Amino acid sequence: MENYKIKMYPVSVILISILFFINDVCAQEVFEMKEWNQFEEKRTDNYKNQIEKYLQSWIIEEYDERADEAWNRDYSSIDAFKRSVEPNREKWKALLNPPVLKKTGPLEKRPHMPLQDIHAEWVKLPLGPVTAEGILVFPPGASKENPVPIVIAQHGIGSTPEKTFEIGHKNYHEYSRELLKAGFAVLAPMNLRSMPRRNYIERLCRLIDTTLPGIELVRMQHLLDVVLEDPRIDADRVGMWGLSLGGMATMFWAPLEPRIKACVVSGWYNHRLTKMALPDDRYVSFMVVEEEHAFFRGWATEFADYDVTSLICPRPLLVQHGKEDRIAHWPHVVDEFNTAKKHYENLNIGDRIEIDVFEGGHEAIPETGIPFLIRWLKP
Repeated sequence: MENYKIKMYPVSVILISILFFINDVCAQEVFEMKEWNQFEEKRTDNYKNQIEKYLQSWIIEEYDERADEAWNRDYSSIDAFKRSVEPNREKWKALLNPPVLKKTGPLEKRPHMPLQDIHAEWVKLPLGPVTAEGILVFPPGASKENPVPIVIAQHGIGSTPEKTFEIGHKNYHEYSRELLKAGFAVLAPMNLRSMPRRNYIERLCRLIDTTLPGIELVRMQHLLDVVLEDPRIDADRVGMWGLSLGGMATMFWAPLEPRIKACVVSGWYNHRLTKMALPDDRYVSFMVVEEEHAFFRGWATEFADYDVTSLICPRPLLVQHGKEDRIAHWPHVVDEFNTAKKHYENLNIGDRIEIDVFEGGHEAIPETGIPFLIRWLKP
């Protein structure tokens, strides 16, 4: 019988061998898990890209065909035109879905100390659970015997009603003071300021199928109801001028408030479909910033800016946009405006719509805004 020698290894060597084996197995599993995670991330990204391209195509490329079916404009006369867009106006109202708020007390007025040099008043109107508030100022000489037109001056998302009066402000250029000098009364409503606040409130709004612009529209309308009772104001001569989010308010509200007879939209007018849905280095798309509040259910179905403009038409409209304002790529603004202008031209009122593309940024420009409002609101 052959003798076999069994080679004995120290226990430590055996343990080390086992550990190396386990380590190799674990390393293989980690490698495989990493490969799986990479595969799964790529798979999910591909799915996301499919949906993104599908939706962007639906929003942008298919918009014209969709809008052609949604709008049935009649340019045979101004009255016929207004009747023809009334179904779309009702759909626009349904999109904003403003709630019913009722006046629950009288208008309160008090001197507004930050603007005491122009005798400004802070006005406050109770509407049940909320209030409508803002600044009201009259120009010198306004009286029952000499009623004056009034302009709603709407501030943007990072500002306050006072900013529209602020001397030297680089965005507003004190356009509310310039309106006073030109003989207009000014109503500057207070809207909700800052992106986080608006994002937060807009989430609550969506839960009950309303919108923050819809709520703020109702607040403004109630303020206007009471303010227009003042005999110093000519209720037939109401204008609106907003910058940035105030420009949005002007675009959103004028279609639903016929008392607004002329509009100036500064730093908002846009090629709406690409602005909302398509990131681009030439402008800041809402898709890549934390502006959740700016997305409204159904907006892109038939309401590009040039289509919403037809709900303002035949009332005069001035669009202001700075070439350095990255809210939009300025050639896109011009293209959108030129399409919108056809509504007015088809009705032989092309002089009622104007554009001011200037060398500047996110600003309201009194040099063109004031003459425009004088032309259309002062006899």
